[in-house]
Amino acid sequence: MQSRPQRVGDQVRAELCTLLQRSVRDPALRFVTVTHVQMTRDLQHARVYYTAPSAATPRDTVRGLRRAAAYLRGQLGHRLRLRHVPELTFVYDESIAREQRIAEVLEELQIERTSETDRDPVTS
Repeated sequence: MQSRPQRVGDQVRAELCTLLQRSVRDPALRFVTVTHVQMTRDLQHARVYYTAPSAATPRDTVRGLRRAAAYLRGQLGHRLRLRHVPELTFVYDESIAREQRIAEVLEELQIERTSETDRDPVTS
């Protein structure tokens, strides 16, 4: 069973995804994806982890999220039944980039192994 901060974090994430797709008009935020929301125990603060495509510059994305934070927080207040709307802190989620890099390295190793076995067939 999930704890209350986890459940609220999931709700905040779902609402932020909807708001970013449908309501926010900033072009720098068009392709931002919220990957995870971590709430404090008292539900006063939400750390919002996001990714953005490589085409968007990180600086523009951060600026856009900071500009939109008050609007997003206000909309969350209307949509969620919480006594206090959490303060939003946006953090770039580097786990996706790390996963991609690991996949690239594994693919390179696989290609090297394949080329080695093609050059040096084992005879029995």
